[in-house]
Amino acid sequence: MSENENIENWKPSVNPWLMILPVMLATFMYALDETVANVALPHIAGSYSVSSQESIWVLTSYLMASSIVIPMIDFFCKFLGRKNFFMLGVFIFTIASFLCGISNSIGMIVVARALQGMGGGCLMPMAQAVCMESFTGEARNKSMAVFGLVVIVAPILGPVMGGWITENWSWPYIFFINVPIGFICIALAKKYLEDPPYARRQKNVHLDKFGFMWLCIWLIPLQIVFDKGNDADWFNAPWICWLTAVAVLGGIMFFYSQIKGKNPLVKLDVFKDINYVCGTAMIIMINAVLLASLAILPQMLQYMLGYDSFLSGLAIMPRGLGALIALLIFGVLGGRFTYRTYGLVGLACLAAGGWMLGLLNLQINPMNIAIPNFIFGIGLIFTMMPIKTLSCITLRNDQMTNASGLQNLLQTIGGAIGTSLVATMISRFSQIHQNQLVKNLSDGSAVFAERLNAYAGSFIDLAGDSLNAAYMAAKMLYNQLLQQSTLCAYMTTFKVFAVCCFILIPFMFLLKSEKGIGNSKGTK
Repeated sequence: MSENENIENWKPSVNPWLMILPVMLATFMYALDETVANVALPHIAGSYSVSSQESIWVLTSYLMASSIVIPMIDFFCKFLGRKNFFMLGVFIFTIASFLCGISNSIGMIVVARALQGMGGGCLMPMAQAVCMESFTGEARNKSMAVFGLVVIVAPILGPVMGGWITENWSWPYIFFINVPIGFICIALAKKYLEDPPYARRQKNVHLDKFGFMWLCIWLIPLQIVFDKGNDADWFNAPWICWLTAVAVLGGIMFFYSQIKGKNPLVKLDVFKDINYVCGTAMIIMINAVLLASLAILPQMLQYMLGYDSFLSGLAIMPRGLGALIALLIFGVLGGRFTYRTYGLVGLACLAAGGWMLGLLNLQINPMNIAIPNFIFGIGLIFTMMPIKTLSCITLRNDQMTNASGLQNLLQTIGGAIGTSLVATMISRFSQIHQNQLVKNLSDGSAVFAERLNAYAGSFIDLAGDSLNAAYMAAKMLYNQLLQQSTLCAYMTTFKVFAVCCFILIPFMFLLKSEKGIGNSKGTK
């Protein structure tokens, strides 16, 4: 038997389900922290007396730091061994979580969140690789189902847990809860996690320093552009243009260095696989929609509908229930349908859920929020699980760590960009709707004149004279206009999410589909 055959036939000496326990726990912790701070952002901003735009760095610094460390996974797995690197990542994540909780300034928590992202960025790709390598056949499908559930449900549970903890204790505890879980995870990994031959500590391993440099030059300016672009009026600001040019140059040079380098951070040969290319592109878009929607929905519920942190998080909870139901359906139906069929149904559910969220108004009840979120949750399971599996199932085992790392890099970048851009979308759509509504606020409009006079009459006693009463009435109507235009902006943004999901449907036909869930083999 050849060395390659030995690698492909490697099996862990312990029960594989015990082996994936620590990596699933770590993945849940990392994925949870992608969104756990969403509903607490107003409290964090208030604690440090900063604007909501400045507080968004608490989210994006985490995602972007994760993006930077992900391409280095293959190097560190070979330099330290995957088990040791995994435990180091969990340790850094745990310590950084504690630093987030004790932060006394916005700068400190942003740095701590970045450190948290650097520690946690390696966890999800390694977990995906471990699940794919440790099982075969039907067992692999079950392990990927667990992985998919964790990856999807954790970000959905994040706002619920973050809201409850913030309302009942205080926002630092959303980070403190990671500390005991992190040390438990390290203990479990030390006991049960094993390294396959290709993921053990190796000698003469070299770091692609220039590749890492170009990666930083690409991603850091890119994130600044997306975070500050709206405030600076985008490309009307010269420094935004210069940073964009630097980011584009960094991105080009990074991929060039990975193609030409002897020891690249990521091996781009996986892009020769059509399933991997199409699947990764779809995952980027879906993750951008997922994280962007989870970023703005709590804001809409708190600012527009008066929900507190816990209630706004609870309103998103049906996504988790929908995901759980979808997982059960997955288990019951088994291999009766192809991955492609599940993916098509999932994308249709995502589009439908997003469109329904785009039909909300100020006179809604909780069910108007719960139902589209439930449908959205079903869609996430029915899309992410088949697509993640199909994107990697045609790759060799020794390609899994690199492929999952590169996929998670691009996925995380997509999520960071989506989270950053959604603020701009809300702002621009709000301006558009405001301009449209202002056309109705003129003296020539009988409805406007009637409402203005009614409000002025109600303010006459408070104002003292008719001039001040008219001013107060006009101000009240203008505030109502701003509120209505902002709500319309949220609705339009959710409809854009729906259209993005609908556009992805044809891509499912480019993926090579297995006959059923039970027929996946993971061989090329």
